[in-house]
Amino acid sequence: MSLPKGLAEDVSRNLVMVARLIDEDPEAAYAYSRIALRLASRVAAVREAAGFAAYANQKYSEALAEFRAARRMTGGVELWPVMADCERGLGRPEKALEMAGAPEVQKLDKASQVEMRLVAAGARRDMDQLEAAIVTLQSPELASNSVQPWTARLRYAYADALLAAGREGEAREWFAKTVESDKDGSTDASDRLAELDGVEFVDALVEDEDEGETRQVTEPKAETEVRAEDEDDEIESVTTDGISDDIDDLEDEDDELDDEDDRGDRGDSEDDAPHRSES
Repeated sequence: MSLPKGLAEDVSRNLVMVARLIDEDPEAAYAYSRIALRLASRVAAVREAAGFAAYANQKYSEALAEFRAARRMTGGVELWPVMADCERGLGRPEKALEMAGAPEVQKLDKASQVEMRLVAAGARRDMDQLEAAIVTLQSPELASNSVQPWTARLRYAYADALLAAGREGEAREWFAKTVESDKDGSTDASDRLAELDGVEFVDALVEDEDEGETRQVTEPKAETEVRAEDEDDEIESVTTDGISDDIDDLEDEDDELDDEDDRGDRGDSEDDAPHRSES
């Protein structure tokens, strides 16, 4: 509202494109954010959008500068967790932990507090403090049976930390709980769970003989089938090599016979030449 109407429309169009593209094409989103920033650098929403676009492209120093600018303009604290995560991206996990203990965290809403906890646990892992990371994630939000927007990510982070600490049984349990709460598939918890259960998926091309089309399917392959295929390949290799050797031997013998025949033919020709002249 602080901009002239025509300029405001141009800026808003670029911000809309940032929002649309930031997940699927972060580089394009970043380009739109730079246009908006050039047009209206004194608008907090523009600085915030530019920060998230830079963050999506792992430009953490630039993102942190934009988030700080937006915070100065608004006086809000909602960007505190992502600012702390930028510190992690810049290789300063100690600074992220310091921010996790700052008074600003108490002013955050529940979702942002959970996000701050995830950042703090990540900082602990950056410092190779796995057990501390696990303890950091243990919270009423993790223990709750209700499913909230943050539940899947919190459970996934906890399961991943347990697995990194070698607590595989507990990790499997929490990956399973993550799958239950991850209705939109925002994590790869189902794949991680299958991996822990020893399920291996391989791609295979299956040709539809009736339609003459080839389609790709993914199906688990049993261990016995793998062993059988290996044995078949070994037998085929041995058989093929043996046949090839026999063929090479026969070709060598044929070449020797042909050489002898050629010598014999030349000898006959010399004896028969006068006779053929006379006739």
